[in-house]
Amino acid sequence: MIQFSLFYKEVDQVQMTGIHALLEIIVQFIFIWLAFTAIQGFHVERLFKRPPRTLPLAIVLLSTAIGYLCANFFLGILTAIGNLTYLVR
Repeated sequence: MIQFSLFYKEVDQVQMTGIHALLEIIVQFIFIWLAFTAIQGFHVERLFKRPPRTLPLAIVLLSTAIGYLCANFFLGILTAIGNLTYLVR
């Protein structure tokens, strides 16, 4: 019986890890999309007489980098807030 209950605890831990990973992926995509939308709002192509053909790729890469950094900051803040409960215990 003890091993059976331990199995459920492991499944719960694995399920929580999966949910955590899914939330991280969703947050990463949301922040990348927000960064892409913000960069598109600047109309970077107006800065060039003839915009380079690789400008859309540069915008995508820049928005990915900015979105990744912002998402990691946001997830780090959430982790820190979650760990504050250990201070009270």
